[in-house]
Amino acid sequence: QVQLVESGGGLVQPGGSLRLSCAASGSVFRMNTMGWYRQAPGKQRELVAVITSGGDTNYPESVKGRFTISRDNSKNTVYLQMNSLKPEDTAVYYCRFQPMYGSVSWGQGTQVTVSS
Repeated sequence: QVQLVESGGGLVQPGGSLRLSCAASGSVFRMNTMGWYRQAPGKQRELVAVITSGGDTNYPESVKGRFTISRDNSKNTVYLQMNSLKPEDTAVYYCRFQPMYGSVSWGQGTQVTVSS
């Protein structure tokens, strides 16, 4: 079982930046994929960014060029740097841990609000 603790959400003005962090603990095996998803009110949860243990990344077009995912394997931590934030980025952001074998774990979520 893997536990995920997210931090870094908050209120920011349009055009601003935030950095989210997600620390994994427990049975964190070396080969895994970590990612960020978000869910806005009334909408389905959607992918924001993923990164493999080897450093390969993937982003949807909606955030490409504005968001950057990175990880520190020595700390079992993944980061999401969000720049040029827009009101439509407002959502609860969830960290996700997917091992090569075993079940997926989710964090508790952190609120990001982009508003003037």
